[in-house]
Amino acid sequence: MVDQQLAKSFENIGADYDRYRPGFPDAAAEVIVPEQVSTALDLGAGTGKFTELLLDRADRVIAVEPSDAMLDVLRAKLPAVEAYLGGAEDIPLADATVDAVAVAQAFHWFDREPACAEIRRVLVPGGTLGLLWNHSDPDCAWDRACHRIAHPAVADTDTTTESAAEELPGFVFVGRAEILWSEQITRADYIGRWLTVSSFLVADDATRARMVAEIDAILDADPATKGQSRFVLPMITEVFVYRAAR
Repeated sequence: MVDQQLAKSFENIGADYDRYRPGFPDAAAEVIVPEQVSTALDLGAGTGKFTELLLDRADRVIAVEPSDAMLDVLRAKLPAVEAYLGGAEDIPLADATVDAVAVAQAFHWFDREPACAEIRRVLVPGGTLGLLWNHSDPDCAWDRACHRIAHPAVADTDTTTESAAEELPGFVFVGRAEILWSEQITRADYIGRWLTVSSFLVADDATRARMVAEIDAILDADPATKGQSRFVLPMITEVFVYRAAR
């Protein structure tokens, strides 16, 4: 069951989300759309972090997102993209009009059964569905420690990708790819990123301040980040590819 409070916590943070959240490696788009297609849809597109990688892979790129604040940012930076307000359970597109659907960092927020039915409806027969998530590198001790503060219930597991581990209704599982990459990030932006995470967004002021203090303490103590204003953050992007059943 999707936690609606957490799911809706992103609705008003478009600018901060776009500034602080990581993008995605181009290799992830290559896995989902290896050849040029006519139409690609980024579903739950947010501020267009993944949408922009589709521009060179599709003649027509569409973004669907339920947050007005997110869409405002996407429309401003990607004017060539057709952007529509909508959700995965009610996609504002006609039947069989899309060759590939990408869902970046969002599928775990969807109501699985109706979302899969809607995605299948808008895809052409045999069309592609790609699900992808960024998550921390388990070998990066300080980043994993910070994740435990934000998500103590899941500790060192990553439950977001579990929703893509098996075949989806109406789809055939094609394969999975794991892409390792890294980014340079300032300490201030790293903390700012955590402030755009759902558990921080829904926390009261005192709890949020405590969580930020705990992250500061980790960064002050770990040899890789202690005294550093900028550091290298390793990332892993997992991509799951499905084909619409004919």
